[in-house]
Amino acid sequence: MILRFTLDPADNTRLARVCGSLDAHLREIEASLGVKLSRRDAEFRVDGPKAAAERAKALLESLYERARRPLPAETLQLALIEARAPEPDAAAPGDEDPLVLRTRRTDLSARTPRQHQYLQQILSHDITIGLGPAGTGKTFLAVACAVDALERSTVQRIILTRPAVEAGERLGFLPGDLTQKVDPYLRPLYDALYDLLGFDRVTKAFEKGQLEVAPLAFMRGRTLNHAFVILDEAQNTTPEQMKMFLTRLGFGSRCVVTGDTSQIDLPRGVQSGLIDAEHVLAKVKGIAMTRFTSADVVRHPLVARIVEAYEARAKREAREA
Repeated sequence: MILRFTLDPADNTRLARVCGSLDAHLREIEASLGVKLSRRDAEFRVDGPKAAAERAKALLESLYERARRPLPAETLQLALIEARAPEPDAAAPGDEDPLVLRTRRTDLSARTPRQHQYLQQILSHDITIGLGPAGTGKTFLAVACAVDALERSTVQRIILTRPAVEAGERLGFLPGDLTQKVDPYLRPLYDALYDLLGFDRVTKAFEKGQLEVAPLAFMRGRTLNHAFVILDEAQNTTPEQMKMFLTRLGFGSRCVVTGDTSQIDLPRGVQSGLIDAEHVLAKVKGIAMTRFTSADVVRHPLVARIVEAYEARAKREAREA
């Protein structure tokens, strides 16, 4: 199929931003969507399968609309991820409106159908488990849902936790008290909070007791009522720790567990609590699971290819075993 169209109103600056240096952006769109692009000034021709050609046209029009300002590299990459995503299934009655999370980032939304499913599961289940590779938004979207719940006063506080397990290193020699020693493990959670709420709002929330970030060991013996609780890096829990954490859930609370079972840092021979929970809790009513893949990676496109390469090796080794 061949599509011809013109980007208007005419604006050479916006056109240059869309096409990139020496039409580099157009070449990326071609490679990503499997189409052939050619142009004369603002007149474009797209040659390829009907669905791909229509997506390329819609993508170029969307980028042109955004190009009133310079287009960061991440804008193009995220737009390509959205363009490649399959069309979502027909919405059920009452599900037509897109999910809107009330955070400082007003443009926050799901980038892929699986992310949309993940958000829906978090909003409709007391416990949600998100499994998948790095860069799929598991933790960030969970924190965004927690912030949204706090802003809407549906919970009274947010509790973020993760196991203090080193990724092949030993950090016990670090100076400082216990809080300072575990801070490097919890830094990704702080980063998500700062991005979603801003530094001042996060600082005030900590002072009011609305936010708590703590290592998993601090959860033992507690009952967490009216809280949004997130366990990150859950692949590094043991089955005993996972059971301990999940049974902390109290009235009016919601829990999200995230992890990547391909990046386990537990000692050799120790079973991952996340893998164990995936099997034990698969049919428990009230618990939802979302399994992300490399198609859901929303970081640099090379990250998705790295994930795919490691997944391919794991499959080869499994076949040979």
